Amino acid sequence: MNLPVPAGVDTAGYRLGPPQRAGALTMVPVFGPSYPGIAPPRSGLKLSRVVTYGQVELTNPSASGVAVVPLHVGYIQDAAQNHALCRSAFIAAGQTLRFDDACCVQESQGGYLSERDQWFFILPVELRAAALGLRGTSQYSKLWGDIARFNGRYGLPARGHLEQVLTRKRAVLTQYQSRLELLDGQLGALFFAGDTLAGVEIAPDPVYFAEVWMALVCFAYGPAAWFASAAVAAAAGPGAACEAGSLDDIRAALHRRRQSVADEVSEWLSRAAWQPDSVIEDERYLDLRLSTVSGPAAAGQVVTDGSRLVYASLFATAL
Repeated sequence: MNLPVPAGVDTAGYRLGPPQRAGALTMVPVFGPSYPGIAPPRSGLKLSRVVTYGQVELTNPSASGVAVVPLHVGYIQDAAQNHALCRSAFIAAGQTLRFDDACCVQESQGGYLSERDQWFFILPVELRAAALGLRGTSQYSKLWGDIARFNGRYGLPARGHLEQVLTRKRAVLTQYQSRLELLDGQLGALFFAGDTLAGVEIAPDPVYFAEVWMALVCFAYGPAAWFASAAVAAAAGPGAACEAGSLDDIRAALHRRRQSVADEVSEWLSRAAWQPDSVIEDERYLDLRLSTVSGPAAAGQVVTDGSRLVYASLFATAL
């Protein structure tokens, strides 16, 4: 299986591991060369304050290492208006960056986020195309309509309150973190919801990916898989009984099952038409380039050094 990234991006040294499955969510681990000098998103990046609704400041407190802000990262805190970002960015060591195009994701909640007891998420994949399209637009309520439709899809009140899924369904969504295993050395993943490629996430190194892992598996791709799980279970019907007379028979059956899943996922990936129409550079930091990728089936942002891949967050524009 090949890594589905824009043409011209060098993926030499990257390889895909055996797929893992939890209900309708399939994760394919990605391994590859680390890129040094990038601050990780949880320990090396802090939300310092909300200036006003829709204006968020992030700080890179590290003494060295530029921060690559995860695409569509959001922050949640009790008794405050939760916010999410529409874009990625570079933040130099010791610097603070203000995002004037952030969006509120909790329609009628007042109060400003602060540095205390915050936790971050990544916007659900169903909202990411809309959010990316709104980068550069300074309007704090700009995503409420999309959030309301997202909630309605899950049978929840059609309001611009993302916490109806992210916090009230958190116990359900966090099960994906325990059912899918983050492997040693893993620095990325392909995510499938049902038989559809939903996202490609590549980090600069395993430490970065480990820190964004829960936000991705539980909140970016978990909701779509949760919604699809009932349909997958109904279509699958009862599982076939495994008749094994010995431990060797069980091992052989397990091997066949793993090979069957790998072949199935390979076929899903081969028919994912993810070639983008355009790759437009947005920002530079020394030799690093942040670019926005768009196309009929997928969009997102990538960071490269020359042709070398450093970071990628690409997602299906429709599921």
